[in-house]
Formats: sequence, C-alpha cells, structure tokens
Amino acid sequence: MNKHTTSFIVMLLCAMPSIADDAARAFDSHIGTWHTTLKVLKDPLTGSTTWLSYEGTTTVRPVLHGRANLAELEVAGEAGRIDGVSLRLYNPRSGQWTLNYANLANGMLTTPSIGGFDGGRGEFYSDEKIGGRDVRVRFVIEPQGPDVIRFEQAFSIDSGRTWEVNWIATDTRVDAR
Repeated sequence: MNKHTTSFIVMLLCAMPSIADDAARAFDSHIGTWHTTLKVLKDPLTGSTTWLSYEGTTTVRPVLHGRANLAELEVAGEAGRIDGVSLRLYNPRSGQWTLNYANLANGMLTTPSIGGFDGGRGEFYSDEKIGGRDVRVRFVIEPQGPDVIRFEQAFSIDSGRTWEVNWIATDTRVDAR
C-alpha cells in the first residue's frame, strides 16, 4: 500500500461511526435463547378484556457484526401459533433503533417502530392504520433483571393521551451467556 491509500483507509475508518457506542450495543444483552410467555389482547380497540396466552421460544442473534440483530419468535397457545421475526437496526446518525416486525402468518412487515433506550428502558413508537383508524403504537422493552426482559405493546387512538396495552411478553433466558 502506498501512503495515499493508507491515508484514505484511515480517513474512512475515522469517519465511520463507532459501534462501540452504548446506544449501538443496547440489544447485546438480548442475544441468546429465551423462554417466552405471551399474553395478547383479543380484538384490541374494541373494549375487549379477553387475553390469549401463548408460550414458546425467542431466539436473538447478531447480524452484520453486531450492527443489527434478528429476533425469532415461535409461540403457541389456545388460539394457535404466532411465528414472527423482528429485525432491529441501529442508526448511528440518529442514535436510534428501528424495530421491523413481520408476522409470518401473513408475511407482511408492520410499520417500523423507532426509538431508543434511556436507563435500560427502551421506548419505540410508530403510527399505523388499524381498522381504518389512526393508531399511535408504543412498544416498551424493560429488563426485569439480568435474565428476564418484559415487552409491552400499547395502542392509542387519542395521540398518546391514553393507552390500551395489547401485548405483554416476558422472556426468561434459557442459555447461559
């Protein structure tokens, strides 16, 4: 390599955002296999109080050298199965994560939720159309200890003044780190 090539490579490396940044590593503790218990509100935004229960496994693995990760959800319960994937992508420019979820029953991606972590708690938001209504979606990720994580999704039809929780998952680590 000549002097100019070396200088160019050094400039490129210096210009690249560091993935050692804490925000970029927010999901590192999620890597592994988890036992998942899930409650899903039947018919959200209808006043329903009926919850459906599921149990199964979530597997999270890093992709692209840890700059993203993929979570695979496989649960079964009284209403059948839920198989889904979530691709979590970090944006080094904004310092935020984008959560991209697809339910494999219909093969469709939902609207990405965007947000980040503060003190270990993650909050992510998106705006969707559900049943012809404008719905604000909030997804919260909160560690309950080193080997337990709680996930909660809620909908709001009044721009976030009130929320209806419709998805509660608790993941307990299965594999040793």
